[in-house]
Amino acid sequence: MLGNTDVCATIAVKDMTVAAKFYEEILGLQKIKENPAGNFYQSGKGGVFVYPSPAVAGTNQATYAAWSVDDAAAVVTDLKAKGVAFEHYDDIPLLTRDGDLHIVGPTKSAWFKDPDGNILNIVEGM
Repeated sequence: MLGNTDVCATIAVKDMTVAAKFYEEILGLQKIKENPAGNFYQSGKGGVFVYPSPAVAGTNQATYAAWSVDDAAAVVTDLKAKGVAFEHYDDIPLLTRDGDLHIVGPTKSAWFKDPDGNILNIVEGM
C-alpha cells in the first residue's frame, strides 16, 4: 500500500529560524514549502518536514532521519567543516568505529544532532 509512495521525516524544533539555517545552510536542503505549520525541505524523492513544537523538540532518543550517501567519510568531512559535531555510539553490537564512522560489515554510519538535539544519521552501504 505505502511501498510506492515517498516518505517524509517529521522533525520538531524549538526555533524555526535556527532550524532553517541548519537545514538549509548546513545540510544543504532546499525549502520548497513554507507555511505556519512548518517548512518542507526536498531531499531526494522524499523530504523533511520541520515544524515548531518547543515542548517535544529534541526529546526523541532515536534517529529521526537518515540519509543514504555514497561516501560517508566525505560527508562527515564536509559537515565537520561547517561546525557539525558527531555522536559516538560504542555500545552497538558488531560495531567498530573509525573516527566518527561506525562500521558494521559494508555499512558505514555517522550520527549528529540538529540545534535542538534531534538525532540525524548518514549511512553508506545500505
